[in-house]
Amino acid sequence: MGKPQTPLLYGRDPLVGSLIPSLTGLAYDERARRKREFGDDVPVILLTGQHGLGRSAVLDGLARHYHKRLPLAHVRVVVPGESTAVRVVPAQPGGVPAAPAADFVQVLERIVCALAPGLGLFPVLLPGLFAVSGWFLGDADGRDAICARHARLLIACGLLAGGERDVARQWSERVEASVAEAAGAVAAGIEVEDDDGSQPVTAAILRELQSLRGLAPARNWYGQRHTTPDGVTTKPDALLELGRRFHRGGDYRHAVENTLMAAFLEEVAAAYGLVRHLNREPWPLILLDEAHAPAGQRFLNLLLEHRATSQRRHRDRITVVATRLGDVPQGEAPQAVRRELADLLPAVGGARRKQAAAIWQRTGHDPSAGLVVVPLTPLGRDDVLSMLDRASVRLLHPHLASALHSLTGGHPAASTVLCDAVVHAAGQNRTVTPRDLLDLPTAQGRPVTQVLLEDLLPDRRQRDRLLVLCLARDNATAEALAEDLGLDGPEQLPANAAAQYLVERQWQQSVPVDEPLVENRLLQSLLVHEARRTSPHPDDPHSWHQIHGFLHQHHRQRSDTASEAAALRHSLATGNAAKVVEMLTDEFVAEEAEQSVEPWLICLRHCATAPTPPSGSAGSAVNPQDGTDGWSDRRVEIALGEHAARYTHLDEAGRSINRLLHALWYLSEPYADAAIDPDAETLCQAVGDELGFLSRRHRTWYAALGRAARDWPVAARRRQVLPVPASEGS
Repeated sequence: MGKPQTPLLYGRDPLVGSLIPSLTGLAYDERARRKREFGDDVPVILLTGQHGLGRSAVLDGLARHYHKRLPLAHVRVVVPGESTAVRVVPAQPGGVPAAPAADFVQVLERIVCALAPGLGLFPVLLPGLFAVSGWFLGDADGRDAICARHARLLIACGLLAGGERDVARQWSERVEASVAEAAGAVAAGIEVEDDDGSQPVTAAILRELQSLRGLAPARNWYGQRHTTPDGVTTKPDALLELGRRFHRGGDYRHAVENTLMAAFLEEVAAAYGLVRHLNREPWPLILLDEAHAPAGQRFLNLLLEHRATSQRRHRDRITVVATRLGDVPQGEAPQAVRRELADLLPAVGGARRKQAAAIWQRTGHDPSAGLVVVPLTPLGRDDVLSMLDRASVRLLHPHLASALHSLTGGHPAASTVLCDAVVHAAGQNRTVTPRDLLDLPTAQGRPVTQVLLEDLLPDRRQRDRLLVLCLARDNATAEALAEDLGLDGPEQLPANAAAQYLVERQWQQSVPVDEPLVENRLLQSLLVHEARRTSPHPDDPHSWHQIHGFLHQHHRQRSDTASEAAALRHSLATGNAAKVVEMLTDEFVAEEAEQSVEPWLICLRHCATAPTPPSGSAGSAVNPQDGTDGWSDRRVEIALGEHAARYTHLDEAGRSINRLLHALWYLSEPYADAAIDPDAETLCQAVGDELGFLSRRHRTWYAALGRAARDWPVAARRRQVLPVPASEGS
């Protein structure tokens, strides 16, 4: 059995192949040294972008390639109260899984656990972490959680040996025995300092820790950083005072966290003495995922504040690469340097040292001046083509890479899942065309749309809502649909809550009012396709046909042109093309049609964007009167007149409108690109022919329809919005 293949990073070489090696001094893809291009002052690298752009994938790649080559910590920040068990991502072969952390102290604990085996003990920071992480007496859950954290630290620092669960249980017993012993001393009249409920536990924790290692260096260090209040004759225990101030909260906690960060940076810098310097040993690499969470922001802010201090005694060269969902507002980091991926590559023949200076130099004392923000961009078509190179060329459509890139917009997560599915299908000797992409299964047999939506929209309740609400035209219509379907939830407006969820996930900037809830084209395509795939029987109120039927009736109750077009669009979405053709034909020959051609063209254009109904569902695009009870996609054949005998009940104009509607309907598909699809190219020409035919049969619209006959095929080939000619002069 061969070695499992590690996933590749596509389109990120400027970052992992150039910038990070210049910070760590080690090459990314080979065991070789690189010259460190930055001096004693190094920036923090913050990778930004929307969900699925590969922020975590970059950190996973760095963890795999630098594991066991330098001291490395990989931490994923989670929101307090969120279950950390589901957030631990298994390591790829040869990698390091991201350890979850919900607050600043936990972030430091995870880093210490990862770095201690390589750097040695943290004689100052470790006691400080124990001092601020006690629990209240009687809180069994809090005790178990804290003891598990302590056990990880004790094992990592070599103070206790054994499995994490056994060490945690032993540590809990030792601390509680110490608490009981102190309580007995109090009962005997011996004074024990205890200002709040956490102090007896904190004191017991420190007593047990002192039995494993001396705490004098830590007490001296923290004591020098804290001034004893006036009027206090006896100097308090510095570690107990540290814990007391931490649990006091507010500014006191901020000061303690600042002190812990100082201890961390000073001890790491002290570990890199003369011997490590002469041996050119690489400094630690810290990978901090989801740093937009409060604990991640706190860690980065404190780190940047310390590095911005001109009087700092110790200069660390720790490489920190963090990720953030969405962009960094200018006001939040006013002096941060923003660099595109292309800016990270050295100029051909240029000195790398000059390139490093061009990427970043500290220009002020504001903490944000130590930050380099690198927005991750979508993949290019060549990247997608490289991802498909694992499959046999003979089984793939020659323009499949272009079609996949057009569908996903280069979104890395979607591109990866779809490319893997294509490779799997080709491995089973199946040919793959652009229209097959969203119907493919993964290697595990699951539909690609289901897998992608679970990843891109993790909240199941909101995802299930969006599966049906994405079919509505606007917010108000979506709310009416939600009420009709009885979409329950704690929110008063389910559709608004679903749209707000997309804003929180950085899929869009605001909650749309007069537009569909989902603004992102990829996400809308995935949701609509999944809604079609999972539609129950047509009689079910939540079925595709029932939903579009409700939306059709909802828009019919309005009298404006846009609502009429929306109602017809929902009819077409159920496969009832005959109804749409009938309405368009009636408008074409009606007396009031002499007034303006614009509403008619707008209605035609909007109707043609309807999603196709589920295959085999009720209704037929071929002939609703031919007795068939299932819809099948024959839009191309109908548009080219191959089923003319079935439409003898229509006049010439009606048959032309029928062909035109089906041509435009097909051209609205993501895969119907004239540059790669011969059918699409043929239908672009057919659109011009049909509009030209209609222009010669209308005494007032002929000029506008003639312009549309020239302009629409060009716009369709360019994948642009079809322009509506002005009616003046028609």
